[in-house]
Amino acid sequence: MAEHGAHLTAASASDDRPSIFEVVAQDSLMSAVRPALQHVVKVLAESNPSRYGFLWRWFDEIYTLLDLLLQQHILSRCSASFSENFYGLKRIAVGDSKGLHQLASAGLPKKQHWKSLLLLVLVPYLKTKLEKLVSSLREEDEYSIHPPSSSWKRFYRAFLAAYPFVNMAWEGWFLSQQLCYILGKAQHHSPLLGLAGVRLVRLTAEDIQALEQKLAVATASQQPAHSIKEQVQSAVKKALGGVAVSLSTSLSVGMFFLQFLDWWYSSENQETIKSLTVLPTPPPPIHLDHGTGSPLLPKLKTVCPLCRKIRANDTVLSTSGFVFCYRCVYTYVKTHQRCPITGYATELQHLVKLYSPES
Repeated sequence: MAEHGAHLTAASASDDRPSIFEVVAQDSLMSAVRPALQHVVKVLAESNPSRYGFLWRWFDEIYTLLDLLLQQHILSRCSASFSENFYGLKRIAVGDSKGLHQLASAGLPKKQHWKSLLLLVLVPYLKTKLEKLVSSLREEDEYSIHPPSSSWKRFYRAFLAAYPFVNMAWEGWFLSQQLCYILGKAQHHSPLLGLAGVRLVRLTAEDIQALEQKLAVATASQQPAHSIKEQVQSAVKKALGGVAVSLSTSLSVGMFFLQFLDWWYSSENQETIKSLTVLPTPPPPIHLDHGTGSPLLPKLKTVCPLCRKIRANDTVLSTSGFVFCYRCVYTYVKTHQRCPITGYATELQHLVKLYSPES
């Protein structure tokens, strides 16, 4: 059984085809970056709404723009997306016999390049917007003021009813493609790669050397521009390149931290986190005055320790936390200026009445 499944995690030295775990890991990389950055922006916006509020309101568009710059920079230099390059993979055109031997520094053909860029950036943006639209429509459906016979309400109710099946078909398409990739029946694990006309292969030693040489040549060949137009173009190019490089470097350095943030603030881990960080319930205060007799606590929690009857007008002493009848504890505190159970010094302003939801 283990020998039969060994091809899933290992490949021969001559095999350029990455394993299913490599391609799934690089897919999950960028999906973990977005919620982690979104949480960071949310914290900033809540701490200073006037300064950082716009980042939260326009987060999807700002993130898409930065993602476009980053993916364009990596695609043009390494023939791969950011996550694919992070895991040592590159894209080659499907059906191109020369593409397998073409170095990653040469870049993809223009058609495959622009298809890859649009599918890498546009599809996640549209999917996020569609999920937010469905969420808002469901809330509107619960608290809608439209009459039941309105055409708009019939339309979006039909849309809400069809969306789960459309989403299931979309996810099933990806799952079936991954199963075909595992069984060796497909060249790519994702339908988006098929739409872009590319497939993933591992970077070779020659690719890595060529990428390093290309970076060194680009750094050494920078010449000062003479005309104003050339200076402007050079400045814009340097600015966009600097943003892309800084994004790439910061994401590479902070990738594990961002994945940790995504795990820490994910909804399924909130109960576990609360159970780990919640403080234990403190014990009740001990009796301080051992010399005088004090009423014993009743076994039933609904009984007043003073009158030994079911409490009426529940009132708690803020100095000790014990609950009594209002009339009983008011008379006792007014006479003795202490808690009947603990002996803590107490005044009338420490009485807090409790109101149940039924009242």
